[in-house]
Amino acid sequence: MSNITDFEAKCYGMSEADIRKDYMEGFTARLSGLEMVVMGILSDAQEMLAMGHPEAARKNMNIAKFILSEMMTSKEPA
Repeated sequence: MSNITDFEAKCYGMSEADIRKDYMEGFTARLSGLEMVVMGILSDAQEMLAMGHPEAARKNMNIAKFILSEMMTSKEPA
């Protein structure tokens, strides 16, 4: 695991570098695209809410938002 800031720990539960490595460069991203990665993360968050784990669900939603933000930034014109 990469060095993690206090903000990253509270917001995501992992570093932004690890989000990029584990999610954005992972198998699902390469095979199906980042949109499917985000959908999977949000599905996991739904399950976490249903199982009574709102803090874990919140962090997963923040990870999904981070990935969406990175996707939008990569599409901005130079």
